[in-house]
Amino acid sequence: MIHGGRPPASITHAAAPSEADFTAIFQALEAETARTTGPSQIEPLAILLHDPAGQVVGGLWGRVVYAWLVVEMLFVPEALRGRGLGGALMREAETAARARSCVGLQLTRLDFQAPAFYERLGFETFGVLDDVPPGHRCFHMKKRLSAS
Repeated sequence: MIHGGRPPASITHAAAPSEADFTAIFQALEAETARTTGPSQIEPLAILLHDPAGQVVGGLWGRVVYAWLVVEMLFVPEALRGRGLGGALMREAETAARARSCVGLQLTRLDFQAPAFYERLGFETFGVLDDVPPGHRCFHMKKRLSAS
């Protein structure tokens, strides 16, 4: 019990959290943070990979947050790998990041999701978390963009 009797808030576990739950937390956090940093100005980014029929079969998904492009997903189908498409998608993302005046790009990848590929593109690891998932490693990587 909190001093003075009744607690000022209650804590519950949402077994199936809703979009409204997310929005309530996000908006409160965004308002609090914006007092120090200004608004986050979140902008989605998608660079799509199409098959000959025009269907989306892969690509890059991310968002710009606080002048950093956060690359959330990059996928090239196995049949199309080894043709430079992953590098081409990342170059397009870097071009888009520069056009949006980003400071850099950041991403999180698991050890089986080709961290060496990103290193070859100029990314550096700034953190590693073991056992994500158990028995694997999670790499947090960044690439600062030059002023040019």
